[in-house]
Amino acid sequence: MMLQIRNMESDRCIVKVKNELCRLGFQFRSVELGEAELKSDLSVDQISLVDKALRRSGLELIENKKNHIIESIKAAISRLIYLTDVQIKIRLSDYLIKSVNFDYAYLSNLFSAMEGITIEKYYILKKIERAKELLGSGKLTLSDIAFKLQYSSLSHLSNQFKKITGVAPSNFTRRRSNRRIK
Repeated sequence: MMLQIRNMESDRCIVKVKNELCRLGFQFRSVELGEAELKSDLSVDQISLVDKALRRSGLELIENKKNHIIESIKAAISRLIYLTDVQIKIRLSDYLIKSVNFDYAYLSNLFSAMEGITIEKYYILKKIERAKELLGSGKLTLSDIAFKLQYSSLSHLSNQFKKITGVAPSNFTRRRSNRRIK
């Protein structure tokens, strides 16, 4: 049985889902961003139990097909940003077509209608969120982060970062270090 799960965006979410399924005594074949494949079918009561456990962690089961597609888009974007260390030379639209198996125009219209934001804007917001995490870790230079997040240049990352957060990446890093010192 395949369960579709909303709000799974990182490895921590995968671990949380695995832990909850084990705690509830359900065996699974795999757990990936946005979905968990169980070894057996669940009753309605068991599905409700899983949903309740996941909701305590900010996750939830998806029942509607359109919601499932939206979550598939978000999971694909998260995989691209968080789990890929290799440079993928592919346009976001082509990547989503391959990942979600729908026409991009349909995906784009559905996402905008249901989320109130374009796929591209969501992608940029997620990339900037990831950039903030990487800057906060202090392990990578800004150039390394720009490369890792597949920006065409350091200035492109800096411009988007400032547009979204209101501060330049270097100022963001300084602010975080000043907070730690205090």
